[in-house]
Amino acid sequence: MAAMFLATLYEYSPLFYIAVVFVCFVVTSGLVLGWFGVDVPIILRNSEEPDSISSISTKPMMQVKNPFGLEIADPGAASLSGGVALRLDCLEDCRLSVFWGCRVQRVHEALQKHVYCAPIRTPTAMEEALSGEYLHREQHPIPRQSGGVLCLHLPQDHSVQDFGPVPRSRYPLVALLTLCREEDRELHLISSMLTVIHIPDRSYRLPCRIVHQYLLTAHGHFYDLKQLFMSANSSPDAPPADPPSSDVERVVEEPVDLWEEPQEDGAKDCVVCQNDAVNWVLLPCRHACLCDGCLRHFQHCPMCRQFVQETFPLQSPEGAHRISAD
Repeated sequence: MAAMFLATLYEYSPLFYIAVVFVCFVVTSGLVLGWFGVDVPIILRNSEEPDSISSISTKPMMQVKNPFGLEIADPGAASLSGGVALRLDCLEDCRLSVFWGCRVQRVHEALQKHVYCAPIRTPTAMEEALSGEYLHREQHPIPRQSGGVLCLHLPQDHSVQDFGPVPRSRYPLVALLTLCREEDRELHLISSMLTVIHIPDRSYRLPCRIVHQYLLTAHGHFYDLKQLFMSANSSPDAPPADPPSSDVERVVEEPVDLWEEPQEDGAKDCVVCQNDAVNWVLLPCRHACLCDGCLRHFQHCPMCRQFVQETFPLQSPEGAHRISAD
């Protein structure tokens, strides 16, 4: 009966018949591709397909103890004329080298020199890598675990009111933390930390913030520290969120299986099921939002809808360890 109806339609309207066949072909192709895990539009997916989708690669991670701690104490009050306050908390005795008005190109060349020819483990090595292309330099000793605040100002004799329009050729402030003692350099994998800080001026009034923060290793590598993003617990019975802490969880990507001790307190619920604790970080968006059970259902981040390329766990598969870069 249906074949006779289509044949009759074809006699009077061939274009309609061709359109019907084409729609059937598109729908069938979508169902077949969705069955094999290919990312197709939701409208073409089979509602009866399995809950799990094609597996996403898991990135092995490495635990790294970072002996350096630097953050901006009061970003809202920082300015080129008034200076900037930095809170420093290091595990060992360190030296802070501050370079005002560094050329952007020289900073990135210094990072490449660290990789290929001249590792930056001391303030002298950094000065040589920058080739003197900065406006002002100063150094400060930082005692271990001091947690103090250091106020930095560009001397008035430089008479600098701004660093030019965007894109800029100079970074307002570059801070290098290095270990003082040779035995500490042998003990820690991270030998120095380079921080690029934006400071508002007359031309560019964006609030003060850390633009980049690089960990430089003793083996001639460097890693850009990235903050993880985790949604606040929206449960009405949940306690109020704590204020931002300096112990922000950060990640260093490295193909090594090293694990840290578990952290049971302060776990957040999965944004999908709201039952199990969050255990997976999605890359490249860095949202920590899914539990073990919900991870296999998603190819896109449920928070930002970005396609998930890789994942890594906050805890080992056995649930007995935790991963992070201190």
